[in-house]
This record gives sequence, C-alpha cells and structure tokens, in this order.
Amino acid sequence: MEFVADFHIHSKYSRATSKDMDVEHLAKWAKLKGIQLIGTGDFTHHLWLEELKSKLEDKGNGLYAYKGVNFILTAEISCIYSKNNKGHRIHNIIFAPSFKTVDKINHHLAAIGNLASDGRPILGLDAAELARIIFNIDPNCFIVPGHIWTPWFSLFGSASGFDRIEDCFEEQAQNIYCLETGLSSDPAMNWRLSALDRFSLISNSDSHSPSKIGREANVFDCEMSYKEITDTLKNKDKKKFLYTIEFYPEEGKYHYDGHRLCGVRFSPQETKRAKGICPKCGKRLVIGVMNRVDQLADRPEGFRPDNAIPYKNLIPLDEIVAEAKGMGRASQAVEHEYRAIIAKFGTEFEVLGKAPKEDLLKGMDARIADAIMRVREGRAHIAPGYDGEYGKISIFGDDDKPKKHEEQLSLF
Repeated sequence: MEFVADFHIHSKYSRATSKDMDVEHLAKWAKLKGIQLIGTGDFTHHLWLEELKSKLEDKGNGLYAYKGVNFILTAEISCIYSKNNKGHRIHNIIFAPSFKTVDKINHHLAAIGNLASDGRPILGLDAAELARIIFNIDPNCFIVPGHIWTPWFSLFGSASGFDRIEDCFEEQAQNIYCLETGLSSDPAMNWRLSALDRFSLISNSDSHSPSKIGREANVFDCEMSYKEITDTLKNKDKKKFLYTIEFYPEEGKYHYDGHRLCGVRFSPQETKRAKGICPKCGKRLVIGVMNRVDQLADRPEGFRPDNAIPYKNLIPLDEIVAEAKGMGRASQAVEHEYRAIIAKFGTEFEVLGKAPKEDLLKGMDARIADAIMRVREGRAHIAPGYDGEYGKISIFGDDDKPKKHEEQLSLF
C-alpha cells in the first residue's frame, strides 16, 4: 500500500512549539494533509510519553494508532560535546519499536542529562556513544542524523559538524543507514557526495506546529509496519521507497550564506569573493548549506547516482493560496480558501501533486489553480533563505500580482 510518512516532528513540550502539538491536532492535520504515518517526536519527555501511552493504540507491528492515523515512536536528541579539541552540536533522530524500548532508553539517558527540561533534550554526549547506548538497548532501533547540513546543529554543519560520517560515529557508522537532508537541501545536492550513495535520504517537516507537518515527507509502497519501513530504508529499496516530498531548498532558512542582522545574503561565489567576511559589519558570515555542500562535494551539480531515490519539490498549499491572493498566509481569507479546497479534493497532497489540471480549474479559483500548476512545473522564483531567514517565494512576476481592488474583493 502506498502511504506518506513524516517521521520528524516535535510536541508541545519542545521549545518554540505550538500548544496544539498534541495527539488530537496532529491526527486532524495528518488527515487534512494526506499523511498516513507520523513520528511522535519527543518520546524522551515524561509528560508527552504519558500522553502517548494513554491515547495511542498498539497495533502489534511496532506502530501505534489514533483515530485512523498511524504513529511511529521517535525523538530527537541534541548532542553537544567536544571531540579532538573541537566543539560539536549534532542532532539525531531515534526510532524505537515499542514503549518498552523507549522506557529503557529514557532510563539510561536520564542518568546522563535532564530529559524533563525540553522535548528535545540536550545531552553532553558524543554522538558515537549515543549510538552505542541505543543499539545496546535494542538493535531494532534506528538512528538518523537530523537535517545534516544545518550550520549550527548537524552532522555536516559548517559551524558544528564533521567532514565525514565515520569521524562522527566511529565504528557505529556501519549502523547508520539513513540521513535526513533538511529543509535547506534536497537530494540532488546530496548526490554530489559519493560517500552518501549508500544511505537512504529521507525528508521530514521538523514541524513545530500542526499546520506545518508534511511540508517535507516520504512516500512508501510497502507494508506499514516498523520492521518493513526500517528494512526498506536500510536496503534503500527503490521499489518500496518511492520518492520524497521536498521544500524547494532555496526556501530553507540556511540555503545561502549571510548575515540576517545586516541584510546580507550571499551565494557561495559571493562569499568567496568577500573572503567569508560580512561587508557591513566585518564579522564572519554564517556559511549556509549550499556552500557547505560545495566544500565537501566530489561530483558536479546535476550528477545522479544509479540507486538514487526520486523526489518532488512542492510548496505548501497555504503559501500558494496566500501568494495567489496577495495576502499573508496567516489571514482568515487564506485559511478559509485552504479549507474549502481540501473539502473538495480530500487532502493537500492530492491537490499539490495528483489532481489533474482540469479538476483544479473546476474546483477552485483559476488563479490558485494556475499557481499550483506553476509550482508543479518548477516555475516559481525563490529568493534563497540565509542565516535563519526563510526564503521568499514569488510564483507570479511583479506585473502579475493581485491589484489592490482584487485583494479587497477576495475578502468577500
């Protein structure tokens, strides 16, 4: 059976998250989006774990369910430590096959750091040691380095990471089968590194609010069970792991280099000419994902490995509606339009990727339908994100923006 999975989210117990990041709202939004399997996130937090245990039904296959939506037990651990006289900050996503295993993990990690302080706990623990602990507790666990290119908190991060997976995980590198590309990179950027060919590349929302789940996701055609999914990722099985759903990487917060406070956004070439220094304040620029990929790549842009899993770039529907209507995505008019479209088509992924153009034109405002088709065809301009600032989308050219009277009429 074909299904969509978003493995990496956070609960209401993580910093800077919505109070609606609970089981009920996650299930509700999963149905709106068209997501059949979602990570729980934050299983290390005692209050969230209590809620999960009380509300989720054990399906007996390593997955859990709530009102027709399936959940897989996941948590993100922030490892902050020194190694070889250099500081590292690495985020890893842990998958567990049962609450019994989760209890053992939490018991062990609670002796190392304060798990109750945040949904994503910070531990002074080497990532290699974390892997040893997890796999010793249960070899069926699965570890995925999170958003591997983000400058500040990742495996390859320009400010905090390593140049090679083996340098981070040591002998445990052989037990890492999968990497999360993050919002600021897509698979094609990762294909430029031959060292990553053996890994399955997954994409997840890392969502802090229910409406953002599924902004990146994974599409499978296999039995929906913990073992089948993790085996599919271990084997990089192209028949069962069909494709990933991606942000346009330019939209991510760290695609380009720059200084947000100075308003300086640089491509890798511009950074090189500036010798890595901000021309406004004289401090070092934050080196983004595209530049970091360039540093480590041993292949040209456009290279595609033989065993590559395909991907599709999409822009979330509420962003498309907001752009088409010339309004903020948080406006009531945009939310009303979004709900009306979902009511007609069933799910957001149906609208974004599957519904034929003629059906879109019949079921919604023609301008929104046109915007969806432009995104499908890759005809969107995005000013790249940098130094924590999301990229800015422009689906229509300046001459094709809604006029003021059109914006006003669309409110009624």
